[in-house]
Amino acid sequence: MNDPTTSKPHVSIVIPIFNEEGILRSAVTDLVERMKELGQSYELILAENGSRDDTPAIARHLSERYETVRSIHIDEPNYGKALRTGILDAKGEFVVCDEIDLCDIDFHRRALDLLDKDEADLVVGSKVMAGAEDKRPFMRKAGTMVINQLLHLFLGFKGTDTHGLKAFRREAILPVVHQCLVDRDLFASELVIRTERNGIRVMEIPITVVEKRKPSINLVKRVPNVIKNLGRLVMAIRFNKAS
Repeated sequence: MNDPTTSKPHVSIVIPIFNEEGILRSAVTDLVERMKELGQSYELILAENGSRDDTPAIARHLSERYETVRSIHIDEPNYGKALRTGILDAKGEFVVCDEIDLCDIDFHRRALDLLDKDEADLVVGSKVMAGAEDKRPFMRKAGTMVINQLLHLFLGFKGTDTHGLKAFRREAILPVVHQCLVDRDLFASELVIRTERNGIRVMEIPITVVEKRKPSINLVKRVPNVIKNLGRLVMAIRFNKAS
């Protein structure tokens, strides 16, 4: 297992995982192999959060099998908390936030190139902008569109997407992470919007998204929490001193 106390990777990849026993082993094995193409030192942080299947055991096994893989545990199903914890625990100069059903090396390559060239501090992989291909089912695409419209309406968000693939310069974005007040589904949105509002350089690039498995959390059941956290997000950004 990689010892973070004796090495500092160039890139930290953070992936929240919840009830992913069906694809976790194959996805990580494939990602580790494909990361060799980039030729950069890295760590892969599996931020397991409240899984009720064999995900924690598989994550531990993978961290023992691969020296570049680390597994951390959050004791509740909470995507935003897992992502935040992984980012704070990351050691790399650059951080890539990925999804276990994407593991998009093409995004890694393009985003890290932009960061290396100092053309941006945060690169967002957009499923919506011109040139992107969103091949997910209609309801998932509709959910993204609705959330984006609400963020535009209530918070003046200027971009096209906030949730999903991101890469950033850790030193530049870490203060923004500490400003964020919401978690669960909308932590990623708050992170992008606060970065934008702080005048930090944000760039979007188009990505292709193909759903490799059904969502680990039922989309309909997520709606009440998303609405509640959207209200919290509006209050946090528009009226809280941390904004």
